[in-house]
Amino acid sequence: MGPMIDKIGSCAYSRSRANFRLYLVILFLSCWLLLLYVLSLGTDTRNSKSTKGMDLPTLYEYYTEGGITAGLETLPDTFQLNKKNITIFSGAIHYFRVHPDYWRDRLRKLRAAGFNAVETYIPWNLHEPERDKYDFGHGSSDMSLFLDVVKYIKTAQEEDLLVLVRPSPYICAEWDFGGMPSWLLQYPGLRVRSSETQYVDRVKKYNSRLMPLLESLQFTKGGPIIAFQLENEYGALTEDGSEEDVDYLKFLKEDYEKYGIVELLYTSDNPISHEERGSLPGVLQTANFQINPEDELSLLKKFQPDKPGMVMEYWSGWFDHWFEKQHHTTSVEAFSDVLERILKFPASVNLYMFHGGTNFGFHNGANIQDEFPHYLADVTSYDYDAPLTETGDYTNKYYACKHIVAKYNKVLTKVPSSPVVSKKMAYKPISVTGQLNFNQIIDRIAPEDRTKSDSVVHMEKLPVNNGNGQSYGFVLYRHAEVAVRVNSTLQIKNGAFYDMGIVLLDGERKTEKLTSTSQLLQFGYWETKNAKLSLISASYGTRTLDILVENWGRVNFGVHATFDQRKGLLENTKILLDDEEVTGWEIVSLQFKSKWVNR
Repeated sequence: MGPMIDKIGSCAYSRSRANFRLYLVILFLSCWLLLLYVLSLGTDTRNSKSTKGMDLPTLYEYYTEGGITAGLETLPDTFQLNKKNITIFSGAIHYFRVHPDYWRDRLRKLRAAGFNAVETYIPWNLHEPERDKYDFGHGSSDMSLFLDVVKYIKTAQEEDLLVLVRPSPYICAEWDFGGMPSWLLQYPGLRVRSSETQYVDRVKKYNSRLMPLLESLQFTKGGPIIAFQLENEYGALTEDGSEEDVDYLKFLKEDYEKYGIVELLYTSDNPISHEERGSLPGVLQTANFQINPEDELSLLKKFQPDKPGMVMEYWSGWFDHWFEKQHHTTSVEAFSDVLERILKFPASVNLYMFHGGTNFGFHNGANIQDEFPHYLADVTSYDYDAPLTETGDYTNKYYACKHIVAKYNKVLTKVPSSPVVSKKMAYKPISVTGQLNFNQIIDRIAPEDRTKSDSVVHMEKLPVNNGNGQSYGFVLYRHAEVAVRVNSTLQIKNGAFYDMGIVLLDGERKTEKLTSTSQLLQFGYWETKNAKLSLISASYGTRTLDILVENWGRVNFGVHATFDQRKGLLENTKILLDDEEVTGWEIVSLQFKSKWVNR
């Protein structure tokens, strides 16, 4: 019996170990499946609360249930949409900075993070590139592909997002001339962003084309637009001590309403810096800032105690200028801290930016500052250190947003799963098989882009583009017969270059290549007026003098004086060679439009 008992005991022990291992496997698989299920709940809802067994509505189903009887309204402590409380979780994505093929991807990523609205500017200079020539996605301009704003807004609605619209005439946005068309600079005495007659007349004509497109897209008409902004940071215009032009703001409000705009109107400014300047009675004031949310929002509440708090621009990062040493970033911790404090205040919020995108073409803006260098052009990238990168990829800020929004959102609705990250590839090297030198390029410029003039003229006043002037690119001032001595001196009298000038003599460059900011104080830039350049020549004789000026981007923010943004060489400038004025110029516009490049 002893050996038999031992054998039986051994078998029982073996079966026990096998059962135990099987139990561990089953337990591991059960835990793994449970984890996957929990994760799936996180992508299917907008809130971390349990939604097991719940059939959640979409955002539009929730806010339009029973029919639409009201748009976005304000109570002392909350917004209501169609008589239901709403906290606005919005993110800025500019349609004109994102290729249309990626609009839906970027919007879905916003919705997947739990946000319920998207905000966008509308740039006047893209939609009316020439006087009375409008392009809303079906024109012939280089940017036409990007300009179907109606399609973009409808796509946002398809992605279950509401829309905050910030129309022209002025948008700032680190966009050339703050989104205003450069042909405005042709009008003597025109004062942008004011009730000056010439400016108002042009805004009226533009609004007569834009507003009817937006009218049918309002929430109360079945569309996604819940609010419209009047102007943009208008209080900042008073930083030079000037009075605000209230009549101008009243005109904009009345002009919007004339075209059937009935949704909530608002203005946006920095409460601490500008107080109530830039606002209108009865129009919601919102705040723009990056730090000190309690101070900013408390002051906003003081100005309008009967209205809820709204941050129209919580700056998620910042933009970059040429000459700066590094990309501007804001830590995830600092960003998350302020975002949570805004929502806890409580206030609604729009992240500027949620996805920055790109300043395509020559459309980047610029800024001025008190210290050297006094002018700074924005770079092409508008990454902004936003929650989605310039390429639309997720960042830690994105996941922080998703977590914080879920924490403070009280309305459970369906959200999509996060789209997969786009595939990246490296293009194979391309061999250069030919090139055009400088003179060959100039020779290929069409006659309609060439102007004869006794004196130099700034690019916006040139009779090109059907009389609308030159907006972007380079302008060449050429004189084919100047008498040059061995040590001649060239002077830009009564003026400077806007923004960089390159001087060539018979095709030989006489100005230095730009390698450091210290050179901005020398000949060839905006910092120094009446600058001189020594033209060292091998011998006396007749030469071709070329002055090539590049427009680096028009300033997009500041006081009224800031917006004199003519580029090239201005009319009162005289070109002196050995103290004698040079007259009789050929002025060539190098705009590098795609039609010319492809040709």
